[in-house]
Amino acid sequence: MKILVIGDSCKDVFMYGTCDRLCPDAPIPVFIPVHKKENRGMAGNVYQNLLSLKADANLITNESEITKTRYIDEKTNHMIVRIDSGEEKRKRIENIESIPFADYDAIVISDYDKGFLSEDDIEYISQQHQTVFLDTKKLLGDWAAHINFIKINETEYNKTKHLTKDKDWYKEKLIVTQGSKGCAYGDKTFPVKKVEIKDPCGAGDTFLAALVYQYILLEGNIIGAITFANECATLVVQQRGVNIINVI
Repeated sequence: MKILVIGDSCKDVFMYGTCDRLCPDAPIPVFIPVHKKENRGMAGNVYQNLLSLKADANLITNESEITKTRYIDEKTNHMIVRIDSGEEKRKRIENIESIPFADYDAIVISDYDKGFLSEDDIEYISQQHQTVFLDTKKLLGDWAAHINFIKINETEYNKTKHLTKDKDWYKEKLIVTQGSKGCAYGDKTFPVKKVEIKDPCGAGDTFLAALVYQYILLEGNIIGAITFANECATLVVQQRGVNIINVI
């Protein structure tokens, strides 16, 4: 199994510390750092999850480093603030025509809309391979009509559904993740078991990676792939920070 991931990546930084009092100068919490956790995020997280699942995966992503730093109270796991940096240095994909798409069993586009991929780029990629999955922060349009499956979370779906409600092409493509409620595909809902959610960050990336992996493994069984993806996402949300799935 050989899978290509294309999209924006970042570095996720989780700074855990204590937060027991307010600043005397202003009504804001005083944060004392204790320890730090770092990992690849966005498309990089999709890629890392595929590697953990033992897929032969490659990643084409931005060279510049976008960093998301979250400051979190270690005791309560409440996020105090998130600081993003590096977006001003973002770069667009180059030489897209030279990518050997035919060498892969599937193409995964993880588009966080940070400038690495344009709508035209995504449309071009979708026309180069018969099995293409998309997760995007862009509003959907006809440029996505050739994508096989589009994973989208419920919030993003509600923002874009008015643009696709009259389009026939999207009805069998959308897989809408709904957090603790599971996900929806077509007229069917796929629930997940109730667990203690410690951190939902990165769960969508895990879902996408597991979805594609199992779809190829099951030779096109999207229902089985969705069930497996739900199971994997449920496991990572029970851990703090962004985590990759262990082989299950």
